[in-house]
Amino acid sequence: MLDAGENVKAVSEYMGHADPGMTLRVYAHLMADSRERARRAVDGLFQRAPDGDHGP
Repeated sequence: MLDAGENVKAVSEYMGHADPGMTLRVYAHLMADSRERARRAVDGLFQRAPDGDHGP
C-alpha cells in the first residue's frame, strides 16, 4: 500500500499500528526505491510554477 502511494498514516491505521513510525520501521525495507518518483514530483512542481514565482 505504501509503494502504491497510500499515505503512511492511513496504512498505520489499517494495520492497527500504534503510530505511523512503527509502520515505517516494520515495512520501509519492503518499499521500492522512490528516488525517481520523488525527482519527477519535484520536477513537476517547478514546471507548474509561473515565471518569477519562487515561493513565499
